[in-house]
Amino acid sequence: MLKVHRISSVEWKPSAVVALATSADGSQVAAARADGSLEIWLVSPGSVGWHCQLTIHGDPNSRVSSMVWCRSGPRGGPLGRLLSSSIDGSVSEWDLFDLRQKKVLDSIGVSIWQIAAEPCNDLQLDAKQEIKSYENGDANPSTISGADEEDNSESEDEDDGKNAREIQMHNDAKNTRLAIACDDGCVRIYTVSDEEKLTYNRTLPRVSGETSALRIVEKLFVPRFIKLLMSFSMFAGRTLSVTWSSDANRIYSGSSDGFIRCWDVKLAHEIYRITVGRGGLGSGSDLCIWSLLSLRCGTIVSGDSSGGVQFWDGQFGTLLQAHSYHKGDVNALAAAPSHSRVFSAGSDGQVILYKLSSEAVGSSDRKFVPDAVKKWIYVGYVRAHTHDVRALTVATPISHEADLPPDEKVKKSRGPRKPLDFSYHKWAHLSVPMLISAGDDTKLFAYSVKEFTKFSPHDICPAPQRMPMQLVPKSVFNKTPLLLIQAAHWLDIYSVRLKNHTVSDIGPGTSGGPASIDLVARVKCKVSRKIICSTISSSGTSFAYSDHVKPNLFELKRNKSSKSSWIVNKRQLPQGLPYAHFMVFSSDSTRLLLAGHDRRIYVVDVGSAELVHAFTPCRKDEYESLPPSEPPITKMFTSSDGQWLAAINCFGDVYTFNLETLRQHWFISRLDGASVTAGGFTPRNSNILIVSTSSNQVYALDVEAKQLGEWSMRHTFSLPRTYQEFPGEVIGLSFQPSSSSSSVIVYSPRATCLIDFGMPVDSDDELANGQGLTSKLQSNEANGQELTSKLQSNEANGQGLTSKLQSNEVLKRKLQELETKQSDKKNFEFCAFRDPVLFVEHLSKNSLLVIDKPWIQVVDTFDTQPVHRHVFGT
Repeated sequence: MLKVHRISSVEWKPSAVVALATSADGSQVAAARADGSLEIWLVSPGSVGWHCQLTIHGDPNSRVSSMVWCRSGPRGGPLGRLLSSSIDGSVSEWDLFDLRQKKVLDSIGVSIWQIAAEPCNDLQLDAKQEIKSYENGDANPSTISGADEEDNSESEDEDDGKNAREIQMHNDAKNTRLAIACDDGCVRIYTVSDEEKLTYNRTLPRVSGETSALRIVEKLFVPRFIKLLMSFSMFAGRTLSVTWSSDANRIYSGSSDGFIRCWDVKLAHEIYRITVGRGGLGSGSDLCIWSLLSLRCGTIVSGDSSGGVQFWDGQFGTLLQAHSYHKGDVNALAAAPSHSRVFSAGSDGQVILYKLSSEAVGSSDRKFVPDAVKKWIYVGYVRAHTHDVRALTVATPISHEADLPPDEKVKKSRGPRKPLDFSYHKWAHLSVPMLISAGDDTKLFAYSVKEFTKFSPHDICPAPQRMPMQLVPKSVFNKTPLLLIQAAHWLDIYSVRLKNHTVSDIGPGTSGGPASIDLVARVKCKVSRKIICSTISSSGTSFAYSDHVKPNLFELKRNKSSKSSWIVNKRQLPQGLPYAHFMVFSSDSTRLLLAGHDRRIYVVDVGSAELVHAFTPCRKDEYESLPPSEPPITKMFTSSDGQWLAAINCFGDVYTFNLETLRQHWFISRLDGASVTAGGFTPRNSNILIVSTSSNQVYALDVEAKQLGEWSMRHTFSLPRTYQEFPGEVIGLSFQPSSSSSSVIVYSPRATCLIDFGMPVDSDDELANGQGLTSKLQSNEANGQELTSKLQSNEANGQGLTSKLQSNEVLKRKLQELETKQSDKKNFEFCAFRDPVLFVEHLSKNSLLVIDKPWIQVVDTFDTQPVHRHVFGT
C-alpha cells in the first residue's frame, strides 16, 4: 500500500499579472507578471484546460505597464510581434523563438502608461461601412427587421467566430503604427517595421491640467520608495490611456485631468474633447481615464477612477449611456469580436458585461416605420478574483497548436466510438471566443463570451508560477532525502525527515501524514539577476543554477567537525558557457548537461570541469554540423543507465542523443501537434521514454528502436476519455524506483492518475463502474445495517424472521462480490487533491512525497489586500 508524506510549509509567492494580450490569430494569450516574467497560454486540442506553452524570464527590474500583440510583415510571423511598454519609458519585444526580451525603443525619459497598435486594414474597411449605420447611436432602419433582442444577440454571437476568422485572412500592406500614452501628457506615434528598432513618426500636442499625484502613484504596482520619488516628479497632465479608431484616422486619449481627447492622426490636432466627470460621480480634475476602447460601430467606451463605464458617440463626442456598477477604479475594457458585447473589470474584483440592445422609438404618424435606437445595457457581473483585476482580453481557441487555415474544418469520424469534443466546459468549443481576466491575485480565469453569466469561470492556472523542485530520494549523506527548491533569487536545499507514525494512505480528501524539512543551504544570486533553471545530482553532492548571465556549479559537503552543519563550495565551469534554459545531471552525477540559450546542448565533466561535447539539435543527422536553427530546449531527461538524453524544445519537438557515442540518435516531431508537458525514462527499461502532451495524451517511445513502444501502438489512440479530460495541466511524472515496476504517477495541480503500462487499458464504462463501486458498497452496507436492525426488531416481535434471514444472506453475498471487485487493481486510477499541488515524487517503492499549499495561505503573502466584501448578517 502506497504511503503518502505531505509537506505544506514551503514558501510560495506568485507574482501579480499586470497585462494581457492576444496573438494576431486570436489563439494564444500572453500574460506579463510584475516580476518581469512572461507566460504564453493556449488551448490544446482535446485538452480540458489551458496550457502554458512557454515562459520567458524578462528584466525583473522593469515593470510592464501595457502589452500589445501586433501584426507587422514577415518578421512577426503568423502570431505577430509581441511588444510591451514599461514604467521606465522603454518598449521591449518578446522573442518567442529565442525566449528573450529585447528593447526596441530605449527609454524616452518619461513613463509609458499604455500602448495601442493600429488596427489591421480589413478592420478599417469594415469600420467605414459600419460607422454609417451606427452614428450617434441610431441604427439604420434597413438593418433592423423587428426581431427581438434575444434573436439579434444570437446572430451577433454567431458572427463572433466569423469576424475573428475574417481578420486572419488579410495581411497588412503597410507597417503597423504604435500609439504610446506618455506620462508627460503626450501621445507619441512610432512605426513597427521589420527593423530591430521602432521608427519615430510624430508626437501629438501635450495636454495640461491639474490632478492628484497620489492617485496616479497608488495605481502603480511598484515598490514604495519608487512611488515616493515619482510623486515629486510627475507632470501636471498625464496621458494614461490610448486607442485607435477602427479606420485608423483618429486617436482617442484619456488623461489624468478627466478628459477624453479625439485627435486627427494626419493633421496631428485635437478635434474635440469630452469632460467625463461632468454629471458623473466626480469632477473632471478628480478623474483618471484608465482605459479606452474604440468599437467598429463608432462608439467609444471609457473606464475611469470613479468606477464609471461610459459609452460615447465617437463622431461628435456626445454621451450615449453611463453605468456606475463598479465600486472602484475601472482598470480594463475588452470587446467581443462582434463588438456587440463589452466587458469591464476593476479594483473591486468584478468583471461586468454590457450588451448592445435595440429599442424601438414610436412615431405618431402611422405611415412611418418606428426607428430603432441602439443602447448599451447592463447584463450582469462575475466576481471570480479576490483582488484587483488588472487586465482583460478575448481569445479564440483553435483545434491545433500549429497554425491552421481559417476555413479548415475538423472531420468527424464515423463509428461506434464518438470523436473527442474540443471542450472542457459546455461553453468552451472550437472557434468560440473566450474572455480572459487576470490581476493581483495572480490567477487567470476564462469566461464564456456568449453565455457570460450562465456558466462559472474556468481557473486557467490553479497553481500559478510553481517553483521548480527536484528530489534526491537517497543522497550519499546517510541516505537522507534532499529537496531542491528554486526561487526567483535563491536556491534552497532541504533535508526531508519522515514521520512514520503519521503517514496514511492516499485518498480523496485526506491530508495524509506530514513530513518535516530542515534548511541545509541557501545560495543567492546577484540582486540584479534572476534564476532561470537549476538542478541537483542524484547523489546530492553537486547542484547548479543559471541566471541571465552564466551558469554556476556548486558542491555540497558535510562539515566533519559538526554533523549539523553543511559546507557549500563553488566549482569552476569551462569558460564561455552561455546561460542555460535548462540543466540536468547524468544519472551517475559525473556530467552536467546544459541547454544553452544559443540552442546548443553542452556536456561538462563535473570532476575535471572540462567541456566534453556540444550537441547541435537538428531534424536530420547530417545537419548536426550546421549552425543551430532549432527552437530553444526547455526540458531534458536522462536514462538511469546513462546512455540516453532526451531534449525537448519549447514547441514540443523531441531530440534524443546517445551519451556514449556523443551523437544525435533520433528526432521526433511534435506528437499529436501538441507540446510536451512532462516526461522521463522508465526505471524498468532505460530505452523507453514516457512523455505526456498538452492534449492529455501519453506516449511510450522506444528510443533505441526509433519507434513507438508496444504499449503506445496498442493504446495511445484509445485512452479513456476520463484521462483525456484530466483536471488541470499535467505538470510532472513520478516513476516507482523499482526495476520491476511498470507504473507511473501522472499529476497536475488538481489530481493524480496512476497508469500501469503492464495492464490493459479499461474503457470509460469499466472505469466508471470501478469508481462507482465504493458508493455502491457504502450504500449496500447502510442497507445491511438497516436490515440488521429490522431483523433484531422482527426477532423480538417473532414475525418474519425466516424471510429476513434469507434476505440478509443474499445481501452478504453481494457485499462479498463487491469487495472482491473493489480489491482488484484498476488502471488509470484517479485521486483529486484538496489543495493546489506543486510537486509529487516517489521517496521509495512504497512511499510518496506530496508538496502542496492551501491557497488561503498563499493569498496571505500577497503585497495587496483582498477586495473587501460585506457579509450580510454580520
